[in-house]
Amino acid sequence: MEQPVLKGKRVELHPMQVEHRQPIIDAASDGQLWEMTLTVIPSPQSIDKYLIHAFEQRENGSQMPFVIVDADSRKVVGCTRFWKIDLANRKLEIGHTWLSYSFQRSGINTEAKYLLLSYAFEVMNCVRVQFTTDENNARSRAAILRIGAQQEGIIRHERIMPDGRKRNSVRFSIIDDEWEAVKAGLEGKMQN
Repeated sequence: MEQPVLKGKRVELHPMQVEHRQPIIDAASDGQLWEMTLTVIPSPQSIDKYLIHAFEQRENGSQMPFVIVDADSRKVVGCTRFWKIDLANRKLEIGHTWLSYSFQRSGINTEAKYLLLSYAFEVMNCVRVQFTTDENNARSRAAILRIGAQQEGIIRHERIMPDGRKRNSVRFSIIDDEWEAVKAGLEGKMQN
């Protein structure tokens, strides 16, 4: 499966490559994001494992990892990916998303999600795109609702976090019947 470069006005999503190693570390260093306990963000110590896993999953067709590039500065400011890709059932999940502290609440995430959702529904012909976040991550939950996803429920003890905590996850989705309305809403947000 060919992984595209997705380009918007403020952001570009490039297939993650080995040469993005240091730019990813630099982006995560803005706010020392790896110290967050609600999600997993690469640190200088874990970056190699992070990249190897992303590349292995891309090779087996289950993920498309991207770096998020600010179009003005040309800097890598975060990462995101398609994962849990299920072509037979025409569905996938958007996740593993994080942004440098300086670029949070900047509109970049909205445009990145717009690009990903457009590709998923209009090119990959998905019938469902889902999102999952930590039940305790209020900021992420609000961001997912803001883009137009519907909350479906809470999955109890869905995963064990690196610190050993049993994480409850909240599942959200957008289905193909909702895409045009969600798309219009995102386009309105990006114009503001």
